[in-house]
Amino acid sequence: MSNALDFSEDKLRRLAGSRSFERGLGYLSSVSALEIGERTITATVDGTDAYEVELTEHANGVTGRCDCPYGQEGNFCKHCVAVGLTVLRQAESVPLQRTAAASRGRQLTTWLESRSRDELLALVQEHIAGDRDLRRRLELRAAAAGDDPSAVRERILGLLDTRPFARHGYVEYADVRSYGLQAAEAVSALRTLTETGRAAEAVEVARDSIEALARTYGEIDDFDGGIGDVANGLATVHLEACLTACPDPELTADWLVDHLLGDLSDATDILLPDYAGVLGATGLARAHERAAAALRDNPKGWAERYLMEQLMRAEGSVDALVTLLAADLAPSGATHLQIAQELERTGRQAEALHWAERGLHEAEPDRGPETRLVDFVCERYTRAGRAADVVAVRRDILLRRRSLATYQDLRTAARAADCWNETERAQALDTLRTAVRPRVNLGLSGSALLDALLDEGDHEAAWEAAVAGYAGDRQWLTLADRIRDRRPADALTVYLRLIVPLLTRTGNATYEHLTELLLRTRTCHRALGTEDAFISYMATLRTAQKRKRNLLALLDRHGL
Repeated sequence: MSNALDFSEDKLRRLAGSRSFERGLGYLSSVSALEIGERTITATVDGTDAYEVELTEHANGVTGRCDCPYGQEGNFCKHCVAVGLTVLRQAESVPLQRTAAASRGRQLTTWLESRSRDELLALVQEHIAGDRDLRRRLELRAAAAGDDPSAVRERILGLLDTRPFARHGYVEYADVRSYGLQAAEAVSALRTLTETGRAAEAVEVARDSIEALARTYGEIDDFDGGIGDVANGLATVHLEACLTACPDPELTADWLVDHLLGDLSDATDILLPDYAGVLGATGLARAHERAAAALRDNPKGWAERYLMEQLMRAEGSVDALVTLLAADLAPSGATHLQIAQELERTGRQAEALHWAERGLHEAEPDRGPETRLVDFVCERYTRAGRAADVVAVRRDILLRRRSLATYQDLRTAARAADCWNETERAQALDTLRTAVRPRVNLGLSGSALLDALLDEGDHEAAWEAAVAGYAGDRQWLTLADRIRDRRPADALTVYLRLIVPLLTRTGNATYEHLTELLLRTRTCHRALGTEDAFISYMATLRTAQKRKRNLLALLDRHGL
């Protein structure tokens, strides 16, 4: 990671929202004990209480944790904002501080390496005495190196016990991190068992651990997905142990089927085909027998069908898989696409295209065909040089789903086929025009017709359609912004009309939107040479809105 900061004020505002960001500005003087590490930033922020804040930088930005009530709900709170802004205000020194943090880390490693065995033992015992969690983790590692299987099992399952963290019968977000750190030790311990020649024992304990965590997973606020990672870690070490220990294939198949068809499989991403090397022909046959019986008992069961699909892929039974899928075709065409993809993977392109084309024709008008299926067919037509057929499909989809996206797809296809002309365009726009009655239910979003005209930069036609009633508020605003330089008077009428409903609302988000519209209004008046009219308008507005202190402060900040 670079020593430069991977976030900005704008990113902090987007993470926190305008309200929390503005509140964070008031806590800059309350930040103390700031420490900038290689990847993390920690600090204390004094508020109703002294809150501990930790910011962690990633390639795509920054995440924040705070132990205030709002932060414990998973929000990027005002305290996180205050810490982030404090760091940004000393950005020039950040590379130096990070270099110093890295140097301290290397220095500590060097110092530890230079200690004698007795010195290190005394140091560990000193920290064990004051850190119960550290003691438990080391005790587990000691047990894993011992010879008592029951003690190992008990300690590993103890690490997955949520009760010490469930203050109200539920592991809340504020406690999930601590629980996750402890639970992750179970994964390490199981891997240690396998690596020290006790893989058979690891298989059994891993199964018990997976089931134990799965039983309580629904009672954990796993907003960040950390506990899901632990669950998948348990599944991974179970597979590793199985590959090493080679347990009975039929008993393993039975456990896998029971787990995947049970109510506790959601926590892990176990896939039966991953165990093909463990199961062998005998285990796969046993799993197939069990899965087929379950599917007969519950033909509509999602888990039963998915398990059978997995087995058929593992066995290479493409025709049987197609038959299974074809027995329950989704109205959106999604199953047709799945069949086409399975056939194409085995080199049966003609059959694959046939199934995809069936999906286009058989999909119910109000449910499909789904976009991925349409794209699949069009891509195969394009490869075969069937440009005219691509245009025909895109025309049909535009008739079914009249949107900007389907209009753009048709335009792209027609251009590739060299048939995008005024006639084709006019017909496509007429299709969008008939998608909605003017002035009816346009709301904020508006019509696809306006979206298409704005997308093409045809502002004159867009204005005519907007006046005819095809524009929603969002589109009116976009159109006004586009024509403001050439037609400031028309843009001004739009801005003034959009301002009116905001004057009766409250809230910082509303005030920010109102201020942005007023700034645009001022620009129009300046272009028209009617600044005196704007000054009079603002004086009247401020008088009428005088009770809204936050609004007036915002207006002052922008010179309004």
